[in-house]
Amino acid sequence: MRAFVRVATAGFAASVASAQVLPGGAHVASNFIPFGANDSVRSQQVFRSGLFGTATRITNLGFARAASRATPVHSPAMPQALTAPFLYMASRPDGRSALGVRSARNEAQLAELLRRDRLVLLRTWRLPAWADRPSRLRQKDQAELHSQLAQLLGRGVPLVEALDVAARSVSERARPTILRIKDQVAAGASLANACRAAGVFDAVTTAVYRAADRTGDLAGAARQLASSIRRQLAMRDKAVTVAIYPAIVVSISVLVCLVMLTIVVPLIGDALLKQQLTLPAYTRAMIAVGVFSRDHALWLLAGALAVALALYALRARLVPPALGLLRALPLVRALVLAQQTARFFTVMAALTRSGVPVADGLAIASQVVAHRRLRPQLENLRRRLVEGGALRQLIDTVEALPLGTRRLLIAAERSGDLDSAFDALASDSAEEVDRRSMRLLAALEPFLILAMFLVIGGLLFSVMWPMIRLAASQQF
Repeated sequence: MRAFVRVATAGFAASVASAQVLPGGAHVASNFIPFGANDSVRSQQVFRSGLFGTATRITNLGFARAASRATPVHSPAMPQALTAPFLYMASRPDGRSALGVRSARNEAQLAELLRRDRLVLLRTWRLPAWADRPSRLRQKDQAELHSQLAQLLGRGVPLVEALDVAARSVSERARPTILRIKDQVAAGASLANACRAAGVFDAVTTAVYRAADRTGDLAGAARQLASSIRRQLAMRDKAVTVAIYPAIVVSISVLVCLVMLTIVVPLIGDALLKQQLTLPAYTRAMIAVGVFSRDHALWLLAGALAVALALYALRARLVPPALGLLRALPLVRALVLAQQTARFFTVMAALTRSGVPVADGLAIASQVVAHRRLRPQLENLRRRLVEGGALRQLIDTVEALPLGTRRLLIAAERSGDLDSAFDALASDSAEEVDRRSMRLLAALEPFLILAMFLVIGGLLFSVMWPMIRLAASQQF
């Protein structure tokens, strides 16, 4: 960052001043510092180096005089420079204790940050640097943040005050991040740069706010982001709703099978063996498995826990192939495509309405699409568009989109109303996700009931069939 210091002088001339970086920084700058005829420096300036805690010594070529002290300057571009994570214990206003993790330059700053949240610092423990990695804000917190900003900025409230109010509306976990963004904006950073430096927002949020910085419509940009995130939350809630019923049925089935296998089957098996009956091989196998499970329940539980931990550790390698197999099912394949399409159009609507060019919007929106067929076609569309192709001709190359959708986009591009088309398609795709979710749930219900019947019925049959044969033989 270049800084120019101008001071009214009684004399003449200006000489070049060199900036020496002391240990702890890595920046060298040269600027003009005026001085009077009596060779006395009338003003000194410490230049920002972009690194927190950099001490800068300024010397004048006309005479030997340096700044012996320099107040550290915290650059808005790097809000977490030379900060450390602390595990703290604090006291609440009601007398209860609070435990949490927060980043600060030192314990004094940590105490000040907690004081703003009406907490009194009691004790701190410094954590390793890797514990300072920021995690993404929850979508509910992001939606609340953008909604508050849209309402407050639309009514003329200054951005810093709007961020302060929004910080009180989000969850306690997200509040320190919003307050840090507020401090950066108050220090002179743009909202887009502050969001990017926080490291908890995706590229869509940063791009929308950066475009809004150019157009001056931060309220409209926040409104678009809030609408986009609410649509994504609605789709996620729908997916959770679809998964709840199968999860409950599977959990009950597993629990019933475990009880029958470890308690019921061994008891009935012992009674049958005492009758010295000739049992079928299937029944003998079930009885042996049940007795083994009952006698080694703790070892089996430990093994199941170890397998669960191994699966969790290898989830990055196992989840994509499993999802690929799941998406190959007809009903699931159509639902996933509708969900990915809705997400793409939701992001594109937010970007284009904020003034982001279509090519730049495609570069960002294609990254949020995980569909194996749709994403490469969108990336190819963006590449050919940058090379000079016409959008109305390139849209037909995205064959993963329905024909009606492509025709609508072509008509909207000719009329110059793509942002409205993206918004309408996002709503239509969300409704399509709802319809296909209901169809999938309707198809899963009888399948799960049949699967539960086969599993539990198989266990019952293994012990009931010999008993039926025994009862029949005694009648004759």
